[in-house]
Amino acid sequence: MLQRIRDYLRVWERSPRRAQIPFAGRRCSIYLPRAALDANTMSCTQPLPPPVTWAQRKNIVFLTICLEDCRSPIIKFEDDKIYFKGSGGTEKKDYEYTYDLYKEIDTEKSRSFPRDRNIELILVKKEEGPYWPHLLKQKVKQHWLKVDFSRWKDEDDSDDEGEGQNQDLEEMMRQMGGLGGGDSRPSLDDLEDEDSDDDDLPDLE
Repeated sequence: MLQRIRDYLRVWERSPRRAQIPFAGRRCSIYLPRAALDANTMSCTQPLPPPVTWAQRKNIVFLTICLEDCRSPIIKFEDDKIYFKGSGGTEKKDYEYTYDLYKEIDTEKSRSFPRDRNIELILVKKEEGPYWPHLLKQKVKQHWLKVDFSRWKDEDDSDDEGEGQNQDLEEMMRQMGGLGGGDSRPSLDDLEDEDSDDDDLPDLE
């Protein structure tokens, strides 16, 4: 039935505003605005945003794209944007989205780590300071975006952490780079500014 409606919508596009659709043995006339056809076309062709979780520290954002078996994804870092394109999941759907971030990141220091079950990103904030109130520039609730509670720490708890967080982050980065393989492993030196203190480096746990 849905396919039949779509066929008649194509006919309606050539003869605007009205279409005849057989239903229950009768021919029914329907009236649709042009926007309805545009929305129908977009829903059939527009790539989906992948499910995402996130957490943060004062100087870093942890972003996880929850997409299994995504081979050779395209990930581009810009000052205030992240572009993702890839196919994966059980149905091998195509996903594509540009994330307009709340603030700018350091594109040279930020890294991505493709996995079998997900893709992990570490975004280094260009300006260290208070927590971002939300990940995206626009404060709009997105059904595909959730908080990563396994990594989340309140801002006050992050401030109280001791010097051990430096070693913890270094070990975490080493493990992520090792699992990711190749040249994608970042060094700890890439994640800290010359004037930063050890206390600025967050603990993953």
